[in-house]
Amino acid sequence: MANKAEKWKDNAGGKFYVDQQCIDCDLCRETAPAFFKRHEEGGYSFVHTQPATEEDVQLCMEALEGCPVEAIGNDGEE
Repeated sequence: MANKAEKWKDNAGGKFYVDQQCIDCDLCRETAPAFFKRHEEGGYSFVHTQPATEEDVQLCMEALEGCPVEAIGNDGEE
C-alpha cells in the first residue's frame, strides 16, 4: 500500500500520487499516460496531472490496481 508520507515531491497536488516504492516498471505510464510521467534522472514514475473526469479517475484506478509494488496511492490531499 502506498504511503503518502513517502510520496515523491514531483507528484501534482491532489488525490493520486506515487511513493518511493516505485520500481519504474512503466505500467502506470502505459495505462494512463496523460497522468503518469517518468522522472528520467531518478528512474521512477510520478503523477504529472490529476484526473478531472470520472473516466480519468478510472484510468488512474486501473494503474493503481495494476501496480506490482503498490506504489500508487489515492489518499493524497484533495
